[in-house]
Amino acid sequence: MSAECREPGPGGHSGASGSGACLPRSTSAPWCLPRWRARAAAAVLCYVNLLNYMNWFIVAGMLLDIQNFFQIQDSNAGLLQTVFICCLLLSAPVFGYLGDRHSRKATLSIGILLWSGAGLASSFISPQYSWLFFLSRGVVGIGSASYSTIAPTVLGDLFVRDQRTRVLAIFYIFIPVGSGLGYVLGSAVLQLTGNWRWGFRVMPCLEAVALILLIALVPDPPRGAAEKQEEAVGTPRSSWCEDVSWSFVWSTLGVTAIAFVTGALGFWAPKFLFEARVVHGLQPPCLQDPCNSQDSLIFGILTVVTGIIGVVLGAEASRRYKKVNPRAEPLICACSLLTAAPCLYLALVLAPVTLLASYVFLALGELLLSCNWAVVADILLSVVLPRCRGTAEALQITVGHVLGDAGSPYVTGLISGILRAGRPDSYLQSFLSLQQSFLCCTFVIALGGGCFLLTALRLEGDQALARQPGTGTPDSKDAESRALLSGTRVAAEDP
Repeated sequence: MSAECREPGPGGHSGASGSGACLPRSTSAPWCLPRWRARAAAAVLCYVNLLNYMNWFIVAGMLLDIQNFFQIQDSNAGLLQTVFICCLLLSAPVFGYLGDRHSRKATLSIGILLWSGAGLASSFISPQYSWLFFLSRGVVGIGSASYSTIAPTVLGDLFVRDQRTRVLAIFYIFIPVGSGLGYVLGSAVLQLTGNWRWGFRVMPCLEAVALILLIALVPDPPRGAAEKQEEAVGTPRSSWCEDVSWSFVWSTLGVTAIAFVTGALGFWAPKFLFEARVVHGLQPPCLQDPCNSQDSLIFGILTVVTGIIGVVLGAEASRRYKKVNPRAEPLICACSLLTAAPCLYLALVLAPVTLLASYVFLALGELLLSCNWAVVADILLSVVLPRCRGTAEALQITVGHVLGDAGSPYVTGLISGILRAGRPDSYLQSFLSLQQSFLCCTFVIALGGGCFLLTALRLEGDQALARQPGTGTPDSKDAESRALLSGTRVAAEDP
């Protein structure tokens, strides 16, 4: 269901007030928006999500050339992603707070300006100022935090029930698609121009289009607008900490395991595959740039294809299985992760023996990991009150990145460097060191599957609590919103 009401006023806010933080406390009808407008907004948010994740992994697609240009060793190269993620996670709670209380549309626009400006500036840094390149990646992470935190909550307020599941599936398809296209863009631009810098100069053009579309087509709906939420005026409300459920806690730990593995694989897999080809004698080592980016291109295409199939498969399985089992979402996540663990293990151990089998199992592992993106978002939206969703998204992002992909690229590179230091100086030993540093990912992903099994045990009770009226964290504009919207006429429209 999408909903329809009067057109948003200036700045994307609804109604005459333009406050955008409101829902009449006594009504059970959803806030409404024309279907074409809701779908156009979803399309724009998906496009920006695509660009967001292209920025996450464009560095990985050109990693060998960037390392050669700035003279960065493996033990420090992982810090590029760690700095990016750390800045993202530190700023995510700030953006979550702002998104729950102020204009989400304005916050999203600021985020796009931040990450596009920092990305463009990084292409002009000279090799003696490598620390500035690390700093620019941190600013890109800050901009990305605003989008990753707020965009899913906007979609949650535009769509409900099965329609929300489908829209979130499409939205989260662009995580693996954007990640894969980040590798593809980086390697393609490198091959065309012979200079990795142009990868960072193409992106701002695409992001300028995204900013214009965001301002023109995306509204800023009231929090919880698309849901029937009957709250009596003056009903006592609980604190945010009291509203946090065990389902949210366990699913967040499961997301953390996914983030750890995807962070390590996303950053190091192209180089791992490149070194595997060198070990098999299929290409010479890269001693100066530009390096052969064939493996980044292949891995990018693999990520796009498996991501699309995985997200659609996971969302559709969740939608169908929910009709017979209300615990479908965490059970699907658990099964996919517990199956992905042996696939990733086989992909790693078979790489020195046969590249084809390694690619097959790597593709299966990526597909199974991608099954979770839309499903975990649906879990969060179902167990967290609408007023708390921005903060909950920020908390999940923060925990997931602190314990997950903030450190996994650096830890993987560090372990590889330590193993290599105690071995003969050869390309084979370098490859084996990176391979063995990856093995911890298989154990982490299995632990993530266990966390989703625990989520399934608490899901139904926590969903029932989240649907109860008179709960939630107070909004700073509650009184003003009730006064301004008490007379607003709301009419629902079914698609």
